[in-house]
Amino acid sequence: MNTVLGLLIIAIGSFCQSSSYVPINKVKEWSWESYWLTQGVFAWILFPLLGALLAVPEGGSLWAILTSDYSAAFGAFGYGILWGVGGLTFGLSMRYLGVALGQSISLGTCAAFGTLLPAIFGGENLFEGDGLVLLLGVMLTIAGISVIGYAGSLRSKQMSPEEQKAAIKDFALTKGLLIALLAGVMSACFNLGLSAGSSLTVEGGNALFKTLPATLMVTLGGFVTNAAYCLFKNARNRTFSDYGKRGVFVNNLLFCALAGLLWYSQFFGLGMGTSLFDEGSVLVTFAWCILMALNVLFSNLWGIILKEWKGISGKTVAVLVSGLALLVFSLVFPNLF
Repeated sequence: MNTVLGLLIIAIGSFCQSSSYVPINKVKEWSWESYWLTQGVFAWILFPLLGALLAVPEGGSLWAILTSDYSAAFGAFGYGILWGVGGLTFGLSMRYLGVALGQSISLGTCAAFGTLLPAIFGGENLFEGDGLVLLLGVMLTIAGISVIGYAGSLRSKQMSPEEQKAAIKDFALTKGLLIALLAGVMSACFNLGLSAGSSLTVEGGNALFKTLPATLMVTLGGFVTNAAYCLFKNARNRTFSDYGKRGVFVNNLLFCALAGLLWYSQFFGLGMGTSLFDEGSVLVTFAWCILMALNVLFSNLWGIILKEWKGISGKTVAVLVSGLALLVFSLVFPNLF
């Protein structure tokens, strides 16, 4: 029962994350760098801080948790800086490929590296026992995401340049694919950061929220990278004036806050859901891959809702559905052993 509940919590967080780009469409008269930085304040500082406070036991302090192991804290922060590159390019992949294809490629790469590298660093043998189940599960996830990516390439071939621009304003397939692959590799550093910061806990804290202090350190590192780039773009493009547009400021702030909350929900849900799995089970290690698979699943559902797949052929529909089915199967695969 706990396993089912844990998966459900992760799924809810994933759905929220996959919905986080929808409020961005309501942001008016701001450049990309302005709304990306603003939503980042909420997604990578404010809400992670509030989440981390839930892990503090009565009479304790968050500062005491974060300074209980400096090596773990700085390790998580360092991986967060690297993950920030992934987060930055992840947003760009959405810009050039759309929600469905951009998230599929980025998250597929992220699922593989983010799941297998911590297991390898932890001494897991991927060719026997639980390690083999983990490897096969990741391969199934990658297979599903690859099939979805193929469906995306079929879709692009069926669309005229004008149709591509209508569905995705800044559509650029080659540039988008390269950025999405980079985003996936660097985004995997988030899970490495969670592993590095796993000791940032104290006795008496709520087990449901024990990963959230480490999550805060990772997102702080990511904020540094993203803020530096966005402020550079503000200066280069002379878009600092965006923040002073009074007519749209409140509207944009609210939708950026909503986007940030929805985005952070995936890691809030990941921490809570994983805590419900049996300690030492393959699901604990596979949880990252489950989250990424669900993100791809829900992002493609949003892609359908946003009409990014409008007008595609029956063959492309069949390929897309096959990829989604593979993803769903990969979620239950570890429970079969």
